[in-house]
Amino acid sequence: MSLVTTKEMFRKAYDGGYAVGAFNVNNMEIIQGITEAAGELRSPLILQVSAGARKYANHTYLTGLVEAALIENDIPIALHLDHGADFEICRSCIDGGFTSVMIDASRLPFEENIALTRQVAEYAHERGVVVEAELGQLSGVEDDVNVSAEDAAYTHPDEVEEFVSRTGVDSLAIAIGTSHGAFKFKPGQKPQLRFDILEEIARRIPGFPIVLHGASSVSPEYVKIIQENGGNLADAIGIPEDMLRQAAKSAVCKINIDSDLRLAMTAGVRQVLYNDPSVFDPREYLKAGRANVKALVAHKIVNVLGSNGKA
Repeated sequence: MSLVTTKEMFRKAYDGGYAVGAFNVNNMEIIQGITEAAGELRSPLILQVSAGARKYANHTYLTGLVEAALIENDIPIALHLDHGADFEICRSCIDGGFTSVMIDASRLPFEENIALTRQVAEYAHERGVVVEAELGQLSGVEDDVNVSAEDAAYTHPDEVEEFVSRTGVDSLAIAIGTSHGAFKFKPGQKPQLRFDILEEIARRIPGFPIVLHGASSVSPEYVKIIQENGGNLADAIGIPEDMLRQAAKSAVCKINIDSDLRLAMTAGVRQVLYNDPSVFDPREYLKAGRANVKALVAHKIVNVLGSNGKA
């Protein structure tokens, strides 16, 4: 099976009341864990690559690993650029085989965001690639994204119609209370998604796919594993999974998951090395990390996204 775009994925997800998981990838073991879980559960899948991942693993290596995953798993897979900061990186990924790109110009004033987003959309659409954009800014730190709590801003529903119409984008990432990174909230702080904003946006652009970034929600069992092996991540838990499932049943067709994967991978590696510090074979500790990634992705597909059996 060849790579696909997200257009058909999102149409089915919107109509079916579920979301497609967009999982960030950095190396072979993470790609294997994600795709094995999705393949066994017959879930559509988005593998997404950040600018940082491209710098770390190299574009050619990553796309080669994704091609291998297509051979091993008979499910629809899209390859997506996460948080493209400018036209050049979007063009490079479009020309390099990606089927979807995100241009994140949310840091810019509204008119400048429209102009840059429209430029990317025109270039992408001429080549059969779909485009995601962002309105509003999420707080937090993740790879090249770094937004302080003071600079974060909810998406304004009264801007979405004009933005979508003038840019021609295919999906829209919005800010309704999620946050990038693992340490999302202070101890005791209760996270809350602004479903009123989501509902108003869905009303203004009916049928249009909405995306949630910063939606990791570390499972308690993974926090326990990390703590048992020397970590202190009790306050790393993000958005409650029942809130994400509620969002996936509405207009949200894509939910991004990155920090959970990193924590799960690291927990597996730590556990092996903690139990036996003499281990030096990367295959041993990376295998444990891969198993954690697979288990986490399976959990998300079934309990958060609701995309199992939808491939």
